[in-house]
Amino acid sequence: MCAGRRLPSVEGMTNAPVAVVTGASRGLGHALAGALSGGGYHLIIDARNTVALEEAAAAVARVRGGRVMAIAGDIADPAHRASLAAAASELGGASLLVNNAGTLGASPLPALADYPADQLLAALEVNVVAPIALTQVLLPDLRRLGGAVLNVTSDAAVEAYAGWGGYGAAKAALEQASNVLAAEESAVRVWWVDPGDMRTQMHQDAFPGEDISDRQPPEAVAPAFLRLVAERMPSGRYRAADLLPAPVRR
Repeated sequence: MCAGRRLPSVEGMTNAPVAVVTGASRGLGHALAGALSGGGYHLIIDARNTVALEEAAAAVARVRGGRVMAIAGDIADPAHRASLAAAASELGGASLLVNNAGTLGASPLPALADYPADQLLAALEVNVVAPIALTQVLLPDLRRLGGAVLNVTSDAAVEAYAGWGGYGAAKAALEQASNVLAAEESAVRVWWVDPGDMRTQMHQDAFPGEDISDRQPPEAVAPAFLRLVAERMPSGRYRAADLLPAPVRR
């Protein structure tokens, strides 16, 4: 793994809150980055694919609001995590960390009896170890600024779905880590949020060849996450569906 390439930084930074959003080149991470930028945040975003990240950064920068710094790399790489922390420090320190980057693991989804151990280990490193480690390096600023950690989880962490044992086990571990962090860090809000089914590449990978066009787009879910941030709700587990306005009946 390599630390990745830092994309061109922007000039003229002002005193505004700084958010680090991982896995922001597509899907929910991209939607959240755009929403936070529109809310006035300066952003540090990452993804493994440099080209996709450049395109995402340009799209987010067009949103009226904060500025964007993008750093390509693998969230499981300690040097890359250090680069994200250093970039946030340059802007005054992160007051929000969104741990969105993740991996489905083996696909098509295998039963646990057949799950390759090396792929299970890789899923645990990306979905559990990496977000905990990134949180650790950003905690000094998060504490100082009274910030927040927002971990993206899944209903697979609490429900038993055939084939979802590897991903579900990783998300369950992330949820318990979030729960403990919330108990330990009184100055920092810790939220772990189930966004529900979405029309994303990861969800498509879970159901190869199936039509998932009936799932909601990530942009429809982003307001739920923004509500947590704006209202600074108590630490805990949330479902995005419970944070969104009830649909209007006609």
